[in-house]
Amino acid sequence: MLYLIGLGLGDAKDITVKGLEVVRRCSRVYLEAYTSVLTVGKEALEEFYGRKLVVADREEVEQEADNILKDADISDVAFLVVGDPFGATTHSDLVLRATKLGIPYRVIHNASIMNAVGCCGLQGKQTHPSSHDSSKEMRRVNGGNPFMKPSDLVRTHYHENSMELYKFGETVSIVFWTDTWRPESFFDKVKKNRQNGMHTLCLLDIKVKEQSLENLIKGRKIYEPPRYMSVNQAAQQLLEIVQNQRIRGEEPAVTEETLCVGLARVGADDQKIAAGTLRQMCTVDLGEPLHSLIITGGSIHPMEMEMLSLFSIPENSSESQSINGL
Repeated sequence: MLYLIGLGLGDAKDITVKGLEVVRRCSRVYLEAYTSVLTVGKEALEEFYGRKLVVADREEVEQEADNILKDADISDVAFLVVGDPFGATTHSDLVLRATKLGIPYRVIHNASIMNAVGCCGLQGKQTHPSSHDSSKEMRRVNGGNPFMKPSDLVRTHYHENSMELYKFGETVSIVFWTDTWRPESFFDKVKKNRQNGMHTLCLLDIKVKEQSLENLIKGRKIYEPPRYMSVNQAAQQLLEIVQNQRIRGEEPAVTEETLCVGLARVGADDQKIAAGTLRQMCTVDLGEPLHSLIITGGSIHPMEMEMLSLFSIPENSSESQSINGL
């Protein structure tokens, strides 16, 4: 049996009881090590699980999956994934390979950034009269301050029986730019989400066990140090896209004053959240990886605004500010 087991977002103890029971009885246990990372290393996981782990990098999972599946038809093999097993399509490919080989599989789910992102409060009731245009609120409350204090909230009536809807549209990925590759196509999805009043979760790039172009061409197995995109880097690239669109005569769906939320190490004890304008996201200090960024939709419910006020960047912030967690 092949088991795909989610590890959650924080540390070794975030694995489910069911997942831990399976890990401890499997003959081999692989740790996927390229789509995300926990706040603890392999050694801490091994100590808590009581099992040795085999680190599986992108090359092994995508090109040498048969090694992982070897003997899984007669013994139990575990494949551990940070977050939830199906946060990346690569793991769907592993299931398809197992199925073609007649190997049964089972998935043990866990929390991922896709659902834990609600910790910032952006998931309130979506109802017509109670939602407010965020840009209007920013201009109206406290002389342009992008956040409403609880006492300043404009309370309008809304239907108590309104349906709870998650107000997130299509998720996008923001990759590290290079001198010759600076993609902007994902920005169309951000525009569509905002037109529909939906927030956009931006997953930020991770570079693990990557080769330089020179080493790749020469076939040298020399790898670059790991890199994890920060909220600052993502915001700076977004602002450049905004400027490029203006130069082309286009009306950007996002501006320097668009309300955004930066998140770091969601699910960990030192989780951090910061809410402010896209411009402020360029300098806010959220510390170590992993980071994520949310670009808010065109309208925000008062309850969402009240939650965001808990994480607001100081109004007089002119330099990098360290934002406390929950």
